[in-house]
Amino acid sequence: MIHLQLPTDPQWVALVNSQEEHEILTDHAYCEQKAASSCMSLIVQYPEYSELVDMLTPVVAEEWSHFESVLAHLRKRGHQLGRQRKDRYAVELNKLVRKNLPREKRLLDQLLVNALIEARSCERFKLLAKEMKDEELRRFYHELMVSEARHYVNFIRMARLYFDNNEVDTRWNQMLEAEAEIIGALELRGDRIH
Repeated sequence: MIHLQLPTDPQWVALVNSQEEHEILTDHAYCEQKAASSCMSLIVQYPEYSELVDMLTPVVAEEWSHFESVLAHLRKRGHQLGRQRKDRYAVELNKLVRKNLPREKRLLDQLLVNALIEARSCERFKLLAKEMKDEELRRFYHELMVSEARHYVNFIRMARLYFDNNEVDTRWNQMLEAEAEIIGALELRGDRIH
């Protein structure tokens, strides 16, 4: 269902397992915070799109609860939340949003960027659920994988609700190609979700 064109290098999980757990958990916490913020931003930008607002409102709460859960896993292991790191993946993906379009048309790109982030997170959480050393964290990432897949589907569904299917398919394929280039160019790091 998730049609990412470049799978994550299997070495990524080995790198995650070679790091202290708090490194990936800190990065993950901020990914969840940014996901909640992104959804809130879409609500503020497009309040007249009632179906979108209705879809995003519980996602904001869910993403924030994921942040709280990651924070709890950090503290349970004797760590505090570290400093936020720049997410080059998200920065590069957000450059795909065409700024020269009218506000209503930019929504398509914004929805698809969010879908890409959720899809990549789902794929990575699946890897962590299978191969992370810590059994409790493996179960945790399995639960999150299911959630991210649902979010991915919802963002695509919203794009199809508000835009022509051919337009969505064309733009989605363009973005999948661009996402593969972005993920392929990034340094493989065990302290980053993306």
